[in-house]
Amino acid sequence: MTQTMAILLLFLVVMIAVPVLGRCPPPDYEIRYQKFLRQHYHRGGMSVKDCNTAMSQRCLNKPCKEMNSFILDATTNQIQDVCDKAGTPLGEGNLRQSTQPFQVVTCKHSGGSSRPPCQYKGSKSTRYIVIGCDADKFPVHFEEGIIPE
Repeated sequence: MTQTMAILLLFLVVMIAVPVLGRCPPPDYEIRYQKFLRQHYHRGGMSVKDCNTAMSQRCLNKPCKEMNSFILDATTNQIQDVCDKAGTPLGEGNLRQSTQPFQVVTCKHSGGSSRPPCQYKGSKSTRYIVIGCDADKFPVHFEEGIIPE
């Protein structure tokens, strides 16, 4: 089994188990790419009003995370390609900027306690995403993005 297939199989197991178990996966259970997808990839439509639900379902509210962005209307392959042919190096290190803009919803904690229930306000934008990639060309960090003028 190739490394990519093994990663995808493990990701599928986690994505099925988490909703069924109703809890967050232990940090050592996820590989960095899986954590990136859980925190920053949203399959299907998402409106700015969905932030509270999305943050809770993705276990980003214990304690309340100050800000988090979700990449929308893209496939995992399109996002992963930013680490290769669909991205350009940005500065030093492992950051890459997408060559095409993506739809993104950013959820910001709207104040109050840092403990649940967390309240978030969302905003939607189209931007070139900036991500950190590992040596195997998998995204592992979301560094926000650049909104085209």
